[in-house]
Amino acid sequence: MRLTKLEHAALILEEVGKRLFIDPGSFTTPLTSTEGAEAVVITHEHADHWTPEQLGRILDLNPDVPIYAPAGVASAATGINVTVVNAGDVVTAGPFTLRFFGGKHAVIHSSIPVVDNLGVLVNDELYYAGDSFTIPEGVEVDTLAVPAGAPWLKIAETIDYVLAVKPKRSFPTHEMVLSRAGKDMANARIQWATEQNGGEFFPLEPGDTLDL
Repeated sequence: MRLTKLEHAALILEEVGKRLFIDPGSFTTPLTSTEGAEAVVITHEHADHWTPEQLGRILDLNPDVPIYAPAGVASAATGINVTVVNAGDVVTAGPFTLRFFGGKHAVIHSSIPVVDNLGVLVNDELYYAGDSFTIPEGVEVDTLAVPAGAPWLKIAETIDYVLAVKPKRSFPTHEMVLSRAGKDMANARIQWATEQNGGEFFPLEPGDTLDL
């Protein structure tokens, strides 16, 4: 399975010529070449993780592609067919097996509503928790997408998250809110935390790929 990291929180997984799109949002360059989409996963309703325009670019070439997301996304995505999933659900879409965890977005501030959020484990290989630090209980995570910067986190929480999950591999995501210096600092902390349990860190930039 090949991972391609796009800007911010967007990922593409490819397996036997099929693609899984995860969280193409407003901080991600408009998608092109979306053919071969087998499924789309949206972790939550915030615009940096999905927009109608980004979904439209996928649907234009793949009109019947299923979109899996929590209920909050289904409510927000007017006119778009979204299949609602919940924590504990397991879905098969072509060569991709999707297992969902969690349920709620991390708290940003008491004045800001906490929305639905689901983490997803793809093919028992890649885990991405969306905007949360949800640990997939009972799962050994081979590859972890690690949030590097956001209004809802501080780097100490990210470090503790990586130490708790103990992934074999990690890479940064959710980093478009950071400067170049901020990215480098976050990468160094994530690398340190990953290596404490024998894992390897990959400082992926937008457009970089990794074979899992």
